[in-house]
Amino acid sequence: MTDDIGAFVPGPRVRIEGRAGGPLAGLTFAAKDLFDVAGVPTGGGNHDWPTGRPIPKNNAWAVQTLLDAGATLIGKTITDEVSLGILGENAFDGTPVNVRAPGRVPGGSSSGSAAAVAAGLCDTALGTDTGGSVRVPASFCGLHGIRPTHGRLDLSGMMPQAPTSDTTGWFARDAETFARVSGVLLGEAIPARLPTQLVVAVDAFGFADAEVAAALQPMVKRLAAVVGASREEIMAPPGLSVWARARRTLQPHEAYTTFRDWLDKGNPRFAFSVARALVMGSMIAETDRAWAGLMRQEARARMAYLLPPGTVLCLPTTPFPAPLRGQPLQVLDPLRDRITCLCAHGGLAGHPQVSLPGATVGGLPVGLSIVGPRGSDATLVAVAQAMEKAA
Repeated sequence: MTDDIGAFVPGPRVRIEGRAGGPLAGLTFAAKDLFDVAGVPTGGGNHDWPTGRPIPKNNAWAVQTLLDAGATLIGKTITDEVSLGILGENAFDGTPVNVRAPGRVPGGSSSGSAAAVAAGLCDTALGTDTGGSVRVPASFCGLHGIRPTHGRLDLSGMMPQAPTSDTTGWFARDAETFARVSGVLLGEAIPARLPTQLVVAVDAFGFADAEVAAALQPMVKRLAAVVGASREEIMAPPGLSVWARARRTLQPHEAYTTFRDWLDKGNPRFAFSVARALVMGSMIAETDRAWAGLMRQEARARMAYLLPPGTVLCLPTTPFPAPLRGQPLQVLDPLRDRITCLCAHGGLAGHPQVSLPGATVGGLPVGLSIVGPRGSDATLVAVAQAMEKAA
């Protein structure tokens, strides 16, 4: 299959046939270049990362699980460098084309996986989500995408960034495929029973661009009809920007700790924005980390309060559609900060979240996210199915 959109890592394309007769037989998938594939270097989006590292002998758990279920791996996809990015532009491997928003970024760091699924090059694709790296490209590319409950899935063979927030996620264009893949990776059947209460995060809708909030209203109404009852609540009483500040304190320091030995010994090459993030992470004071840890506890308590069993919360996945490619840092930095304000709860509280496609602003996709209690991943997938049927 020709890669006309630059979604796959440069070089020979790996292909591994899935097990015959499995529940995902006939489906194809790609894997973000943070997942080990036996016999293939794991690139991590940075050309210095594989240097001196042994080539994996085993497949990552997520890759092997999909293969065992019958899906066929057709390649590894581009990622932002060491997954430290949210827009999908990579100085080494390029920026995959977002076919749903030409001339605009696909979102990162699971950029290649989202772009490949959006373009129809594969049926599903593995990504990772630490600070929004599945949710954001799902919104920008008009896809179903999931960040599972933190700690639920086996992350063996997946390159870490910030382990207290890292998750494996995946994409699909339609709810049926999304449910088939989700059932396999979550290890449970998708339930027929749906939540009975909907919480609308009014602060998140107020934070998003007015055009985005308006475009999502038909989906919110449809979701309320599917669930049956709804109410409005403030998701982050201290402020979405305060939760985002806590994420920008915890995640960069943890990422620096993860990569510290490599940085010390290898002096690797980075794009400026990635190098800056790691340098800033190394300089975060213990007192700031302590404050952020307390804010994480507050966020967890708040999300647990808002999401008792049988409840789902909705919010815009991103505050705006995909930005233009190739913009200067002075334009991109404020955009990244705004995205973090709508994604910070994921890494802070660890609840499962699914981004649903179905709305556009000026022809550009924007996603509506649903968040559930910890462990309710399969129920969110069931809601995604019900939403597509009700459309």
